[in-house]
Amino acid sequence: MDVHAELAAEREAHAGTRARLKLLERTLMRFVPRNLIDFLGKTDIQDVELGDQVEKSMSVVFTDIRNFTSLSESMTPQQTFNMINSYFSVMNPVVTAHRGIIDKYMGDAIMALFPNQADDALNGALAMLSRLDEYNAGRERASYAAIRIGIGVNTGLLMLGVIGGANRMEGTVISHAVNLASRLQTLTKTYGTPLLISEHTLYSLSEPENFLVRHLGRVKVAYKTHPEPIYEVFNHDAPDVREKKAATLRKFEEALARYHTRDALKARPMLEEILRENPADIPARVYLQRCEDFLKTGLYNGSEEFVGDISWRSEYESGIEEFDAQHSELIGRIEALYEAFMSHDQQTAAMLSGLEADVRSHFGREEGLMREHRYPFSADHIAQHRSYLRSLSNLGQEILSPSGDRWYTGFRIRLFLAEWMLNHSNRDDRHLGRFLTDKGVLETR
Repeated sequence: MDVHAELAAEREAHAGTRARLKLLERTLMRFVPRNLIDFLGKTDIQDVELGDQVEKSMSVVFTDIRNFTSLSESMTPQQTFNMINSYFSVMNPVVTAHRGIIDKYMGDAIMALFPNQADDALNGALAMLSRLDEYNAGRERASYAAIRIGIGVNTGLLMLGVIGGANRMEGTVISHAVNLASRLQTLTKTYGTPLLISEHTLYSLSEPENFLVRHLGRVKVAYKTHPEPIYEVFNHDAPDVREKKAATLRKFEEALARYHTRDALKARPMLEEILRENPADIPARVYLQRCEDFLKTGLYNGSEEFVGDISWRSEYESGIEEFDAQHSELIGRIEALYEAFMSHDQQTAAMLSGLEADVRSHFGREEGLMREHRYPFSADHIAQHRSYLRSLSNLGQEILSPSGDRWYTGFRIRLFLAEWMLNHSNRDDRHLGRFLTDKGVLETR
């Protein structure tokens, strides 16, 4: 009887220990996402060690509450905490519903990762804005001030891993892609729009037709980095504002093109006309003010200036001779196409056809190497190729049957076709080149 009693007591003790361990694990998972452990190839949080890391291609979403300092100054610390937790509690399920992972909370900011598709990240961002509208309706009924947020989305390669020291560690992601997403979120304040995305995110979308997008300039993440095109997504705007933005999209982008080539005299009346039709177009108002300032002072505002210097330079080289030679030739062909188009050369159509053939051949060579050597990030890389080919085809139709301002079509040839190639070479192809070099497939200079 004593033995049976002891065994029963031991089983009960073990069951209690297992229950406590399960509870502890569930508690820890609230601080460390289960997905992070899975990404690192671990089966248990106890297996995670300082320095564990893995490279992934993901979309990064940064959100931040606008004027948070002013809001918090009108509340007690307890009220501020309550507001933050209330806001996070409504945003968390939205991220999860779109297959996202909240990586961390930073004060009033959220950093979320979307490991599957860029569409998930962008749909999630738009859903956050819609959910915020519902949340604000409740706040206003309770006589609280509405919350406004800015969201930046970027897609790209990042390092996910564990940083810190022996007594304090945390999981995080580090890369240029993360820095750009953060920068885009900050720029939503500058342009007065709630949602900005990078060119890489735009070109990673599997269903881009679902989103209303317009070019909003270029941005440098750091002083020495090449400017990258950024885009406004305005699906969430009020219906009348959204319709008018869609109707004036080409005029708006042409006005920006004029401003970014220091032709503010032509940009200003175009922006004034847009604002007469749509006074709530805040980015148009921002650029009109920039035009006014430029005409008064001669000082250009922004890192997005485009002076037409599209040429292959050593700073874009990946170190892989085959890739660099092809990129240099393609940039030269784009420049030649621009010159032919602007001079009404009868060879324009033939040059366009030759460029398309060369681009497809170059992409085919890269994609063949990716498949042959199992490049782990081929899906996103190939998606970028497909999007570029669609853009080239669409712009090609405009080149062959020009309508509107020929100067603007020429601007797009140089900015969008050549700039994309330079950025893609400097970022994606350089990474592919390093992978193939490590495999011993290609040799560096």
